[in-house]
Amino acid sequence: MIVLDCSAAVGICQNTELGLGFRGLMLEGDEVLAPELFKIEIRNVLWKYVRAGLLDEKAAKCKVEEGLSLVDRFVATDENIDEAFAEAMLREHAVYDMLYATLARRHACCLFTADRALRKVCRDMGVDVVEEIELPNIDADI
Repeated sequence: MIVLDCSAAVGICQNTELGLGFRGLMLEGDEVLAPELFKIEIRNVLWKYVRAGLLDEKAAKCKVEEGLSLVDRFVATDENIDEAFAEAMLREHAVYDMLYATLARRHACCLFTADRALRKVCRDMGVDVVEEIELPNIDADI
């Protein structure tokens, strides 16, 4: 089971290097969860891409649909909002990020995020989170 945040989903939809890595880690049959907030966040990010001239409106709408299709189940905010708020207060980190972190902790699954600050908070909370790793250049050793 995976909790997917908006930053990871946008990376997947945009086929960034990190996004391709996330996609490669998603196994067939893995259930993907996200808080309801995800539906707002992905639209907001892609709206910003349109405003910046990086995507046209039609492409942005397609990316929204692609991003939403990555999630199998959206979890109602009421399920973990109090827990997310308590963690936000404790860790001095945004409540909306804590919705993802506490959801991953609650379901004992891995959080996929491109947000470095959120990854650090997850490590501090004991939440499993995908980390970026540098692979050695194998060709250089030959």
